[in-house]
Amino acid sequence: MAKMIFGGVEENVVTREEYPLAKALETLKDETIAIIGYGVQGPGQSLNLRDNGFNVIVGQRKNSKSWDKAVADGWVPGETLFEIEEACQKATIIEYLLSDAGQISVWPTIKPYLTPGKALYFSHGFGITYKERTGIVPPADVDVILVAPKGSGTSLRRMFLQGRGLNSSYAIFQDATGRAWDRVIALGIGVGSGYLFETTFKREVYSDLTGERGTLMGAIQGIFAAQYDVLRQNGHTPSEAFNETVEELSQSLMPLIAENGMDWMYANCSTTAQRGALDWWKKFRDATRPVFEELYSEVACGNEAQRSIDTNSQPDYRSKLEEELKEMRETEMWQAGAVVRKLRPENN
Repeated sequence: MAKMIFGGVEENVVTREEYPLAKALETLKDETIAIIGYGVQGPGQSLNLRDNGFNVIVGQRKNSKSWDKAVADGWVPGETLFEIEEACQKATIIEYLLSDAGQISVWPTIKPYLTPGKALYFSHGFGITYKERTGIVPPADVDVILVAPKGSGTSLRRMFLQGRGLNSSYAIFQDATGRAWDRVIALGIGVGSGYLFETTFKREVYSDLTGERGTLMGAIQGIFAAQYDVLRQNGHTPSEAFNETVEELSQSLMPLIAENGMDWMYANCSTTAQRGALDWWKKFRDATRPVFEELYSEVACGNEAQRSIDTNSQPDYRSKLEEELKEMRETEMWQAGAVVRKLRPENN
């Protein structure tokens, strides 16, 4: 495990050079990994593990869309695809990758199969951190570990197929066997992590919930909508407003940031753009910081977790979610975006 300096702070980091795939395979050579849940993270992690040579099975309810998707992805009923209970019985490592609400409802089914020496693996700290609300309390004689890829399961799989890796955090909540560290690092390498940085279950969920509601999803949609609306109100066409708000950022500027940082992106824009960005970024920071402070406070006190539990466990959750997504999809901004995407050269 290497010590690396980020912004003057020393952190524990594990790279693929330090812990190569061959070592990960040796560590888990006698383990059976069961992926429980085949929704957001399940497909990417299971397929990457399978392609990397690990012993992987999938546990999913029959006659469900996820079961059918698993079959389409090459998992074979009775061989590598089983009902949840049978998969958990066969497994030495249970990757619990259902949604947070799904984990709560299925927990009574999972818990009896957590026999001594097994490992319970999460990709989100929610269920353990808010255990008083979720009821997810593992027995004391199993390892409880976490690998959280910093992106969607779709991105994890795409980057794997491109020969790249998606950075992940890792954490150990409970080391019952003395092997939890090797297990979690081997799994992190196996699922396709670029490098692994140490965290805790609590820090992971606090940062994740803040990020999702903030710059990763909530805040960026809010900023997009505000700028687009102002441009439209001042006579700019939908195409111009969308290109200046979303398309240029996503297609041109974000790749420059990913390549070499924000200053690199600034340096590759016009001097007029540089001057304006340098003059205005602190105004946006100061305007939004109180919102982020409120957001973090709501995450830390558990209000955001409880809201997610309450809404996502409702029987009509999916239909209400689709209504909200439909409302966003049908705004003028994203309707303009659909047209712009079709006009990209690679689509013509």
